[in-house]
Amino acid sequence: MGLLGGRTALVVGGTGGIGRAIASAYRDEGAAVVVADRSVASATDDAVPVEVDDEGSVASAVRAAADRVGPLDILVNSAGILTESPLVDMDTATWDRTLAVDLTGVFLCCRAVLPGMLDRGWGRIINIASQLGIKGGVGLAHYAAAKAGVIGLTKSLALEVSARGVLVNAIAPGPIETAMVAGITEDWKRAKRAELPLGRFGRPSEVAPTAVLLASDPGGNLYVGQTLGPNSGDVMP
Repeated sequence: MGLLGGRTALVVGGTGGIGRAIASAYRDEGAAVVVADRSVASATDDAVPVEVDDEGSVASAVRAAADRVGPLDILVNSAGILTESPLVDMDTATWDRTLAVDLTGVFLCCRAVLPGMLDRGWGRIINIASQLGIKGGVGLAHYAAAKAGVIGLTKSLALEVSARGVLVNAIAPGPIETAMVAGITEDWKRAKRAELPLGRFGRPSEVAPTAVLLASDPGGNLYVGQTLGPNSGDVMP
């Protein structure tokens, strides 16, 4: 039995990048894991489709995950989108879509799993934010605003539910080598690498251990409303 032996987990946004690495790490540590993502064409034993900005889709995904592995102990919210645009040129649809997926989706998924966790008096919710939610980013106001919202949501929810056994925390990675970051311009990435004390972007496998820590017992037991930053030194709180 690993650190998560006997636990059940739903990793939303779990088919690629950081989410996929977390799902793999959880399985390695003994958890029964279901991933949910919009790229899942149909339900399988360990994957369910979801549109995180759709309330009905989220509810269905959570029910399907529980049907496969039992009551959910751990939720990871890792779904997200990232585009680049100066605010002065940004259309409302781009803003709305980013907030819907990157922030409202976190709210909907948290709300869907909470009743079961609260009934059982145990749960771990881990929201993937970003260091940009702390420091902002040129051409990324919509993404930074959404991720700042995730951090605020995490703190507020932690205050609401920690005394009932549900611990809520966030991970705010720096730039990570994922398909999502690959869509940002090379000029932005070159400038960002030059800013980083470590001198390089991270890898998803370097973020996943933080998610294991936060989900584990006793390793994660004292983390309440925290934002942990595997970010190559980009932010030093």
